[in-house]
Amino acid sequence: MATRPKTNSATASIPVPMLDVNRQNSPLRAEVDAAIAEVCESGAFVYGPACRELERALAEYCGAKYAIGCASGSDALLLALMALDVGPGDEVVLPSFTFFATAGAVARLGAKPVFADILPDTFNVDPEDVARKITSSTKAIMPVHLFGQCVDMESLSAIAEEAGGIPIIEDAAQAIGAEYQGRRAGFLGKFGCFSFYPTKNLGGFGDGGMITTDDESAAEQLRVLRDHGQHPRYHHSMVGVNSRLDTIQAAVLNVKLPQLDGWAAGRNSNAERYEKAFSKPRFEGGLQVPTVAEGCLSVWNQYTVRVAEGRRDELQEYLASQKVGSAVYYPIPLHRQECFAELGYQEGSLPVTEQAAREVLSLPIFAELEAEELDQVIETVGKFFAETNAKGSCHRAA
Repeated sequence: MATRPKTNSATASIPVPMLDVNRQNSPLRAEVDAAIAEVCESGAFVYGPACRELERALAEYCGAKYAIGCASGSDALLLALMALDVGPGDEVVLPSFTFFATAGAVARLGAKPVFADILPDTFNVDPEDVARKITSSTKAIMPVHLFGQCVDMESLSAIAEEAGGIPIIEDAAQAIGAEYQGRRAGFLGKFGCFSFYPTKNLGGFGDGGMITTDDESAAEQLRVLRDHGQHPRYHHSMVGVNSRLDTIQAAVLNVKLPQLDGWAAGRNSNAERYEKAFSKPRFEGGLQVPTVAEGCLSVWNQYTVRVAEGRRDELQEYLASQKVGSAVYYPIPLHRQECFAELGYQEGSLPVTEQAAREVLSLPIFAELEAEELDQVIETVGKFFAETNAKGSCHRAA
């Protein structure tokens, strides 16, 4: 079982990793090894029985009728767009404050990603800005349930319906198990797209993805698209891709899925500990804790704070000097990426997104963090503000 190095009482501080996947995987090692061995013995390495078992279990978990496995979360987005026949001349409205794959899937099909701004409290896409970005060329809306919290889907769905029933593709790569008004991510739009990258809340031992839907015809189309567009074999009614979920990945995920809600509870407990600590006066004015919107249940893929007055990078450097992990998601919004320069977005085009990119910092939140590690993160952040505020007072006095 993987554990962090112990320190004695004389040690001033302990190292705290941003994430340690081995702490989650090690207790399940015997079960995982047995599941992988079963796949090896069967020789069914591509779309074996474990894949069908995972599809059934994940559909049930999300509340959807169908789940279709694929090779990655990125491919899940791509396949969902392909099932809607998105291509050149089409537009897809999506947030700029997200991982590249969201917009990359749109661009790969020759369609145009249209970037919308975000809400300042949840970091999720702003439905009102989505409404402003819809045109006669809009083929889909692709919200991202960022950092483990669902988008305001009631508002977004109403906007999509009013615009003629534009389909919604949920990018739920960071939000498996998250809830909106009692319904789980992946059951809130036309399609739900999930990633099983090792650092996700439900992570495999490599890449993997899944698409959920209630549409039987679309589910069958996705199964064909993920396998070169062939059905039956060597008969191609459409041009698909090679994006099948490996059986070994499915076997690993089948072992881990029953633990998912427990891990989410651990992350939530850590988030509550942070919120209680960071609400104390010594953090006021320097740190803003994340907001969970009414009706939402976050699974805390990330615990992302805002750091005021341009001190985010300085705080991250200080944490690193004290061996405390942190990360910036995302330092360059997608509308400001070089590959999308031809779309014509200028600095200031999406002001809330751009401000978030300057201020956000994610702190360790994984379920296996120990109490003393959480204390270390909190104390280190507190020391930073105490020291920098003291320096600022000295400079003002001078």
